[in-house]
Order: sequence, then structure tokens, then C-alpha cells
Amino acid sequence: MKKTSTRLADGRELIYYDLADDTVRDAVDRRPLDATVTTSEIRRDPLLGDRVAVASHRQGRTYHPPADECPLCPSEGERLSEIPDSSYDVVVFENRFPSLAGDSGRCEVVCFTSDHDTSFAWLDERQARLVLDAWTDRTAELSHLPSVEQVFCFENRGAEIGVTLQHPHGQIYAYPFTTPRTALMLRQVAAHKEATGGENLFDAVLERELADERIVLESEHWVAFVPYAAHWPYEVHLYPRRRVPDLLGLDEAARTEFPQVYLELLRRFDRIFGEGEPPTPYIAAWHQAPFGALEEFDGVTRDDFALHLELFTIRRTSGKLKFLAGSESGMNVFINDVPPERAAGRLREVAGS
Repeated sequence: MKKTSTRLADGRELIYYDLADDTVRDAVDRRPLDATVTTSEIRRDPLLGDRVAVASHRQGRTYHPPADECPLCPSEGERLSEIPDSSYDVVVFENRFPSLAGDSGRCEVVCFTSDHDTSFAWLDERQARLVLDAWTDRTAELSHLPSVEQVFCFENRGAEIGVTLQHPHGQIYAYPFTTPRTALMLRQVAAHKEATGGENLFDAVLERELADERIVLESEHWVAFVPYAAHWPYEVHLYPRRRVPDLLGLDEAARTEFPQVYLELLRRFDRIFGEGEPPTPYIAAWHQAPFGALEEFDGVTRDDFALHLELFTIRRTSGKLKFLAGSESGMNVFINDVPPERAAGRLREVAGS
């Protein structure tokens, strides 16, 4: 992998990740852009203890442009985009309309490929590995920023999820705090550790799932399963068999095998609802240990956390979505329409079809 860092016309950082070590990246952003102005502010809810990012400047972000005006495609002739070069393998750049910025963290866009008309599921294994390497590199770099406590790599896919740009891409949020969901996990890890005299909760969960009927697929270094208490109609958690706190902890064997496993998982997601159905909308979310202090979690260290990816769709059956209504949105109590065992069975059923 070759990494080349440059700057866009408004000062934002852009990084090319290339498969070929001799690739030269010297294209200049020719757009007449003013400096980016953001209004990001983090507010703490005194009743719940969580944070809300207020970012009014995002109201003006690009919304469903036609394909020939996609800002994530390479620049071509006089059609200038966020990527100055005429081609690329993988690109990461600072979001022009970030939810988090400055002392409030950082937001980046990850373009998985220059091909506008494909999806992550149909990348080849070398390209998927390059994306993994880019995620890992950005996690390392962002963790050193003084305003960053947790790094979150994720992909939103599909208009039903709220995606406004159809080009295959994901995002990275670098938060200045430990997110509420991660904090909940860490509290459970701490409680389990104390109650069992030191047993790791993630290890216990993985051991339980390996002995049950919700395994979707497994390999030498990875395990994918529908969790016992899945929140979403079709939800799969992907764990490395060897517990590590973040993407940096994966060894070369796990990195090499990841593209095979993940691409197969995404392709199965697209087959859940049968032939002729539109691509399955999903969120794919990497959960990594925070880089900040963990004193509030009673004896838990970063090494107690387990890196894992959670993949889920809001589609519950053909042509129908799972809406977060009163119980979910009002009280955060999920009601799942599809038994996890049935979901796992369906995801095994569509293997290789």
C-alpha cells in the first residue's frame, strides 16, 4: 500500500491509498473553494448523560446529485469533484460538511473505489483489503489527535438508511468522548468481570454463540453470527477469533482472511429477500475500544474490549422496513419481528446462491 497525503482547495486533507507503490498523486484541486466554515458543537444531556452534536451547517450538504455530478467520482476534464485526480483506488478526505470538527472531533469520508456503479460487496479481495488497511491507518492517525477519544469506521448503504450520495463510500467519526453504546458495553464488561472473578464478557459471548444455532459463517480467524438478542430483523456480528481491542491489533493472518469473509457476508445480505429485490440497505459499524482513559469502568482496560463489526438492515421483509416507533425511539426497547434463529438460517440458506 502507498499512502499520499495532499490538500484540497479549501485546506481539507485528502489521502490516496494505492495498491501500486509507484503511483504518483500530484493532481491539484482546481475548484475555487472558500475555507470550510463549521458550526459543530457538542452538548451534554443532563438527564441521560449522553452527548448531542449540533451542526446546523449540514443543512446545506449535497443531496442526491445526478450520477454525472457525483462529488466522489474522480475529476474528469472540467467536471471537478472532491477527488482531484482522474482515477483512484481508495481515498479518504475530511468531510466538507462534518458533524464533528475542531475541538469537537473530526469526520472523514472513505471512498471504497472510483467505480460509481458498484458496491462494497462486489469489490475484489485486494480492493477490500486496501479499504481495511485504510480504516486501520486512519484509526491510528486519528487516535493521536488531542480532541479524539474514540474512532468509529462505518458504512451507510441505501436510500432507506438516509444515504444522500450513491457512490460506494463510508465514513469515519472521531469522537471527543466515549460513545454511549460503547460505554454500555464497557459497564457490562466490568460487571461481568467482577461477578465471575475475571472472565471476559466478549469471550463468553463468542463461546456461547459458537455452541448455538445462530452461526452464519466461520473461518480460521473470523466468526459471523446473529446475536441471541438481535435488535434488527437481520443483524450479524463479525468477530475475530482472537480478541483484540481495535483494528490495529489484527494480525496479518486475520487481515488476509477478512476480505473473503466480509465480502461473502455482504453478498449474502443482498440475497436475503430473493431475486429481483433491490440491494439490501444496511449499516456496517466497526466497534473499537476508546483511546481515552477508562477509569470510570471499574478495572476495565482497552484489552478487555473486543473489536467487532455489526452489520444490520432496516428491511424486515420484501418491500417493508423496520421503523423505530414508540417503544424503540421513545424508550430504547427494541421489538424484533424476525427471530434471530430464523434470520441466521436464512443467511446460511443463501450461501453461494
